[in-house]
Amino acid sequence: MGRAFEFRKERKFKRWNKMSKVFTRLGKEIVMAVKAGGPDPVNNTKLRTIIQNAKGAAMPKDRIEAAIKRASNKDEKDYEEVLYEGYGPHGVAVIIETSTDNTNRTVANIRSYFSKSNGSLSTSGSVSFMFNKKAVFRFAQGEYDIEELELELIDFGLDEIDQNEGEIFVYTAFEDFGNMQKALEDKNIEIINADFQWFPTTTVELPEDQEEEINKLIEKLEDDDDINSVFTNMA
Repeated sequence: MGRAFEFRKERKFKRWNKMSKVFTRLGKEIVMAVKAGGPDPVNNTKLRTIIQNAKGAAMPKDRIEAAIKRASNKDEKDYEEVLYEGYGPHGVAVIIETSTDNTNRTVANIRSYFSKSNGSLSTSGSVSFMFNKKAVFRFAQGEYDIEELELELIDFGLDEIDQNEGEIFVYTAFEDFGNMQKALEDKNIEIINADFQWFPTTTVELPEDQEEEINKLIEKLEDDDDINSVFTNMA
């Protein structure tokens, strides 16, 4: 996957190391999934996936159960998933995934981060056309042979398969998420994490000092509790 993949992975692992923020985000995702499809993970595929991700992130079982129970409370906040797009300094395209109970607060904060970084928040569709949205599954390599898995998963929408540090990453198109999830479950593969990521169709090469400016913007965005993930087309 090259340097771009390694950068994304490094940034992702840094986010996951901020455990309190991770658990808060997962709690919100559980609430949204339960409100949309009910509290039974057997009949609620989205909830089943989030619980699986929560376990992979070492979220305590009691916190998972508390989030499911909380979602049934009529007084519990309703969260909305909103995608924001913009341009950071030096014309770098930025996609921001959020889940928020106050869109006015969220958009004001994001606009401020861009403004202070010499960037600008744009309209919907102004950036996303430069990216492909893919589903990414991660699980321990164990005894799996990556070449055999590749052949077995092609019929279920496999786009790419990679291995790194004892783990296997399976990539599919956004619309093939369900097919791939079922295929992996049918093979009794214990998925550590399954989510969606935005991959740029072309990337922008920047000198080190300009790259650091983008990284500072990303850090500001990621520190916001309403923001789940940040993607750019920086190489």
